[in-house]
Amino acid sequence: MKIMMVCLGNICRSPIAHGILQDKIEKLQLPWAVDSCGTSSWHTGERPDSRSIEVALKNDINIADQRAQNFDITMFEEYDHILVMDSNNHKDLMKLAKSEAAKRKVSLLMNYAFPEQNRQVPDPYYEGGFDVVFEMIEQAINEFIATHT
Repeated sequence: MKIMMVCLGNICRSPIAHGILQDKIEKLQLPWAVDSCGTSSWHTGERPDSRSIEVALKNDINIADQRAQNFDITMFEEYDHILVMDSNNHKDLMKLAKSEAAKRKVSLLMNYAFPEQNRQVPDPYYEGGFDVVFEMIEQAINEFIATHT
């Protein structure tokens, strides 16, 4: 199974989600792959925000080698699950999806922890709260794993 984590710039939330899931894939020896990207190209090629790197390292996860990339429509075919951090990311991808099958692959990450509540992972770039964001994402990823194993 291949999973894509998506946020706006691919420097805060989705790299954290990518790192958490990658860590769990390795520890649980799951036959999965994960990557992350953004719906904007503002930070393409950049490392994650230093605060994202810091919160991940506090939790024994190294995301410093990740590089931001922009979502490409070919990812609808390549990935089985496309997990977005907020409703704006969801709307952006729904506009790009060319088929119902592609649309079905896209879901809000937090709906795994809080089904059908459409909760958002707040963007810590402006609001801070990287520790809270890490905890939220980890909770949802734990439920995603439980649902798919």
